Amino acid sequence: MNDLKETLLKEIPSFKEFSLKFFNGEVPKMEYKSFSGGYGVYAQRDQKSFMIRLRVSSGVMSRSQLHTIYHMANKHNLSHIHLTTRQAIQFHGLDVDAICNIMEEGIHNSIFTRGGGGNFPRNVGLSPLSGVDLDEAFDVAPYSIATDNYFLSKITTYHLPRKLKVSFSSCNKDTAHCTVQDLGFVATLKDNKPYFKVFIGGGLGRNPAVSLQLDELVKPSDVLYYVEGLTKLFMDEGDYKNKAKARVRYMVSRLGEKVFLEKFKEYVTKEKEKGGLDLYPDPIEYFENGTEIDISDPRLIKQKQQGRYSVYIHPIGGLLSLKNLKVLLYELDKAKNPMIRLAMTEGMYIINLDGNEAKKILEISKSISGNTSLEKSISCIGVPICQMGVQNSQQMLHNIISYFKENGDENILNAIPRIYISGCTNSCGVHQIGAIGLSGKIKKVDGVSTDVFELFIGGNFHLNDTRLGNSLGDFKADDLPKLLFEIALSINNSKKKFYTWVDENKDDLDSIISKYKI
Repeated sequence: MNDLKETLLKEIPSFKEFSLKFFNGEVPKMEYKSFSGGYGVYAQRDQKSFMIRLRVSSGVMSRSQLHTIYHMANKHNLSHIHLTTRQAIQFHGLDVDAICNIMEEGIHNSIFTRGGGGNFPRNVGLSPLSGVDLDEAFDVAPYSIATDNYFLSKITTYHLPRKLKVSFSSCNKDTAHCTVQDLGFVATLKDNKPYFKVFIGGGLGRNPAVSLQLDELVKPSDVLYYVEGLTKLFMDEGDYKNKAKARVRYMVSRLGEKVFLEKFKEYVTKEKEKGGLDLYPDPIEYFENGTEIDISDPRLIKQKQQGRYSVYIHPIGGLLSLKNLKVLLYELDKAKNPMIRLAMTEGMYIINLDGNEAKKILEISKSISGNTSLEKSISCIGVPICQMGVQNSQQMLHNIISYFKENGDENILNAIPRIYISGCTNSCGVHQIGAIGLSGKIKKVDGVSTDVFELFIGGNFHLNDTRLGNSLGDFKADDLPKLLFEIALSINNSKKKFYTWVDENKDDLDSIISKYKI
């Protein structure tokens, strides 16, 4: 790890030099984007300020690292940090000097940005409750973290056609979205022994696809052979000329499912013959024998360890203010052995808490977190920050929440599941697998360019029920809060769950949609 840190520190001066050339107008926007993404940095929409993405391996972070993140953000006068849908943390609105300082301080504290963007293996996804989930097959966190460390160990050497996303889920809830990844591992048991179900060739964004499932179970110790096999196949068969069709899922459509899977298995076999990638990570210790508490709250999760709890904290839109982060850290410092896990829902879990600790974290985070299903919705950062964005997704989320609060009660805010909002078609808000998804566009309505969102209904990422949402058409941004409120009212009056209502009340849904569709 020390060698990696030295390598990454030596890269910073050349990164700074090139970034200053871009800032001074000497380097075109797309050329800089291709360069900077590999460092986890992107220019913002104004082309004068920058975003940096802290990788946070598998979303697993220590209390001291969270203190470091707070310190870095506070030092550079940021008002908030952004928790992402890839279990990373983004800082916005920085100049080149600040970016380089954060990059350096992060490296010294084992918080890396390299490979946070660009054509690299991205942060490896993980079920955030892995190790403590009552429903899990086994703890996959050691394998996820080890895989991310494997990628990081040679992150400067990759030359891939496009980004590569790998995830690990500990149970069928698939909270790491393994069934829509380039490569996903879902824990299972056979004869009471741990194995992984393997999913390959999925992805979101343009031309989304659900992954193929391998017809064999995989021993946990063999994980890296499958990772390396796909990486080599991707480099050999991926499209380096057409960026729009360079992801793994396009290889599946080009080669055909049968040939693709055959080739994948061949590459895995070659890696197994070479050997040297057997994986036996140390298990993670979770504490037992805490104090039991009798509290019912949707953000409080009882762990499989007796007397231990996890608390979910969801800042609206994933934007956690420095003020609230300071309050959280003050309370975390009182806890004995807390663990922090970022989720793919733009929130964080504080796990491994004794009952009394959980009660206190729950209390102090009530004003920090969204507490209803609607307030736990997801939104990418969008316009005016994102240079690729089309719509202001964060404002859309706030407009929806405000409308619901002004016109309904808590029952209405809980009547519909969380909404997944992307400011464009790139699906940074993973709108295509949300029960309700929105994707930003600009469309001419009566000859006038109008802010609109495409509405998707019925997506799901749970194992054995993975499906992409159905598009119901385009709707004016101004109309969406009222449209969604009418849907929530109908669901609440029916006393049905969302998916049941969608299946059994198609006429009601069509009636609401028809009033607003453009």
